[in-house]
Amino acid sequence: MKMKRLLALAVCAALCAGLLTLPAAAEGDTIQVTEDISVSADYDWDRFRGAGVTLNVYNWGLYISDGSDESVDVLTAFEELTGIEVNYTTYDTNESLYAKLKSGGADYDVIVPSDYMIGKMIAEGMLEPLDYSNIPNAANIGEAYRGLDFDPQNAYSVPYTWGMVGLVYNTAMVEEPPTSWQALWDERYQGSVLMFNNSRDAFAIAAKKLGMSLNPSSTADIDRIAQELKAQKGVVQAYVMDEIFDKMEGGEAALAPYYAGDAITMISENPDLAFVFPSEGTNYFVDSLCIPAGCKNKEAAEMFINYMCEADVGVANCDFIGYSTPIQTVWEQLDDELKYSEIAYPSAEVLANTETFSVLPDEINAAMDKAWSDMKSYDENGNGWLIPVFLALALAVVVLMFWRRSVKKKRDDY
Repeated sequence: MKMKRLLALAVCAALCAGLLTLPAAAEGDTIQVTEDISVSADYDWDRFRGAGVTLNVYNWGLYISDGSDESVDVLTAFEELTGIEVNYTTYDTNESLYAKLKSGGADYDVIVPSDYMIGKMIAEGMLEPLDYSNIPNAANIGEAYRGLDFDPQNAYSVPYTWGMVGLVYNTAMVEEPPTSWQALWDERYQGSVLMFNNSRDAFAIAAKKLGMSLNPSSTADIDRIAQELKAQKGVVQAYVMDEIFDKMEGGEAALAPYYAGDAITMISENPDLAFVFPSEGTNYFVDSLCIPAGCKNKEAAEMFINYMCEADVGVANCDFIGYSTPIQTVWEQLDDELKYSEIAYPSAEVLANTETFSVLPDEINAAMDKAWSDMKSYDENGNGWLIPVFLALALAVVVLMFWRRSVKKKRDDY
């Protein structure tokens, strides 16, 4: 398994360097949708026009070219191309996506989970198998992103982007460029450190700092990592997801872990920001387009996935969000600044020092969820768990009030 992963990373590195060309779907006539987007004319884009179809797409925040900041509005272009209306909403963590779907109250046609969450959803019967006759552009996905552990037969997912987690820092606020995850525990930056507000990423960083795998194998591992996160809490200003953009771009914090693609966006807004992949290693991930089980518009959803794999659409998305593409023809069309970015397309040496999230056993997931909740409620000032203390104080106040009323009544009776 490790050799397979290393081979995949080597192929990925070759793709990044432009040294390897993978076979792509045959090119034919195209349809010009907008000034920036043309699509294959060999596909029946009109099959749902006039049918009143609406697709509910559920994606990460800031994870598609949406027309803002002079970007290409790929969703509007899809609506014009197909006559299908798109209802687009966002989430901020894999865990919130999972909870929403698991609750049964969600009705989505296309989602974009990460590798380990895809594996979990497959195991729990939460995804529809894909009909690739409706997704011919999937042939353009590079071999390095096929047959991955979370979906070895590519039956349920089409890779959308890939990336890594690293450390964003403000050069005007940090004394020396950090090289280790230890910087996020440095007391010199107390109150100026941001941390992931999701358990899997936060536990992974603390585990790497400790020299452990980011895939804990026992509850003892969970306990050890949780203690490390409690030790960090005193320097943390806030636990964030999308809030990181305003805080780092506005100079409100000195250090934060985050995804490389988003780091590129932040750096473009604030030139004082820089990025590093810590020496202990980090997470390598693949986010993919999937269809939830029970989808009412499966063929239209597959059309949307096929559209997202069109070269011009992929270029627009990668150019706007900064994440790395699994499609060689998309990479070839990117601006040189992004195409040769060491953040978006790092060296083979950096890639080799990564680890992917695996699907954890239910026992480990449950232990992580509980430890995360306990850590978040822990009083970082050393006073134990904040919520239990608060409840105890509140109970004491209530008891005192009843006691005083009781004493007063007795006095009034005399």
